[in-house]
Amino acid sequence: MEKSRKILIFSTAYYPFVGGAEVAVKEITDRVSSVEFDLITARFKRDLPKFQRIGNINVYRIGLSVSILDKLLLPFWGAILALNLNRKTHYDFFWCIMATFGSGAAYIVNLIHFWEQTSIILTLQEGDSEEHFKTRWFGLINLSWRLALKNTNILTTISSYLGNRAKRLGYKGEIKIIPNGVDVKRFDINQSQDERLKIRKGLGLEEKDIALITTSRLTLKNGVGDVIKALPNLPGNTKFIIFGEGHLDKGLRKLAKDLKVSERVIFRGHVSHSEMPKYLKACDIFIRPSLSEGMGNSFIEAMAAKLPVVATPVGGITDFVFEASPNSEVGRGQTGYFCKPENPKSVVETVKRVISDNQKNEIIENAYKMVKEKYDWDIVASQMKEVFDKIKKISI
Repeated sequence: MEKSRKILIFSTAYYPFVGGAEVAVKEITDRVSSVEFDLITARFKRDLPKFQRIGNINVYRIGLSVSILDKLLLPFWGAILALNLNRKTHYDFFWCIMATFGSGAAYIVNLIHFWEQTSIILTLQEGDSEEHFKTRWFGLINLSWRLALKNTNILTTISSYLGNRAKRLGYKGEIKIIPNGVDVKRFDINQSQDERLKIRKGLGLEEKDIALITTSRLTLKNGVGDVIKALPNLPGNTKFIIFGEGHLDKGLRKLAKDLKVSERVIFRGHVSHSEMPKYLKACDIFIRPSLSEGMGNSFIEAMAAKLPVVATPVGGITDFVFEASPNSEVGRGQTGYFCKPENPKSVVETVKRVISDNQKNEIIENAYKMVKEKYDWDIVASQMKEVFDKIKKISI
């Protein structure tokens, strides 16, 4: 019987704190039953247990339950915990989720244990802009990327955009592009007309309303404000449903009030990932005019729910949102609609184009077919398992 492989994962955040990276880790590990997974992460909240079994992962939380302190201490405290766990478990390799505080612990372990290092897989998931990386934390994020890449054995990225960024920062090895995915069956739900109307009513929508929906952290990079600015120039029955939280919440509410569209902007805050499919299915157009994206799980989830998608041609989005043009590759049909970033006028034009497009259903089907064939979590997990099977323990 083949011996089970043992992997230690490093992630700054993990469930119940959920973003694209956290979803990816859980969906992949749940599907790779032949591997034993442990994970080190920050605790952030005092009521969270220091140890917990979540899915197929043993989760170890460390910290003082103070957000910024937990992040700053994580590389060092995490390294101590990793050394202790490694003495008992003898991990086959470390898997670092993004080049951030949590991952720092893995590289410190190898620095301390230099005579017998553990191989590292680094998965880049970051969606921030180039400017953010250059200036944030006085350039330390940019430096941490370079140091991490220099000491990584296998690199995976969720988009070609992040792969190219890694090359620019000096990574010379092989890069595997393995995107984040979606549970297609869970998002492509059957929803009766009565159910749809009931959900819409609960959202404050009338039957004839055109419902734009976004699932976004309320930060500048996600361009939510540009959709609000576009509303005065869209049909009066166009409403904007916002699922998400963030530091721009108050500012966006004030913007809607100042533009006299408060009654057309519906802030719904956090919604669980399990509840999202029914809300997507009950709306009409998914929109997020991002300024930057590592990939953008929310877009492919909307595609799986068979919604037309409005996006910007930035970052990893261009891997899966295609518009028809004379230069389009043969056989690659349109899967969505592009508007310009930081351009409310372009948002208006694009939304109107979606509303009136006679080919809209064909575009929706193109996107759904692409997601089913390339972005289903079963496919993504299989690709990641191939990477797990390839890497071996190293000694220097």
